[in-house]
Amino acid sequence: MGGEGKVFTLAEVSEHNSRKDCWLIIDGKVYDVTKFLDDHPGGDEVLISSTGKDATDDFEDVGHSTSARAMLDEYHVGNIDSSTIPTKKYSPPKQPQYNQDKTPEFIIKLLQFLVPLIILGVAFGIRFYTKQSS
Repeated sequence: MGGEGKVFTLAEVSEHNSRKDCWLIIDGKVYDVTKFLDDHPGGDEVLISSTGKDATDDFEDVGHSTSARAMLDEYHVGNIDSSTIPTKKYSPPKQPQYNQDKTPEFIIKLLQFLVPLIILGVAFGIRFYTKQSS
């Protein structure tokens, strides 16, 4: 098809989201894959579920062959206006917030370590002194 000059907004592409009219956005390009739905090895639902958004990650995650990538050209109808696609905001992984009440936990762990050592030391001390006095 080769719609090199045509630029679509995300809203325009999102209208093509059915089995009878299915458009995808991959790598900034818009593809009308309606005629390919029946031939897609993964089934038509996979393609239809990727409409209305940037499907680049979906396409790349599957690991398509070079021949599959070459097939895209015949379905190309234009490009996407990238300013209409919401940017993915980086959100750092959730980390537990610092809890100031951890001090008692630290003391408990310290005591769990020290108390047996103290008991062991006292036991050796008693044994040592009782042997010397015998």
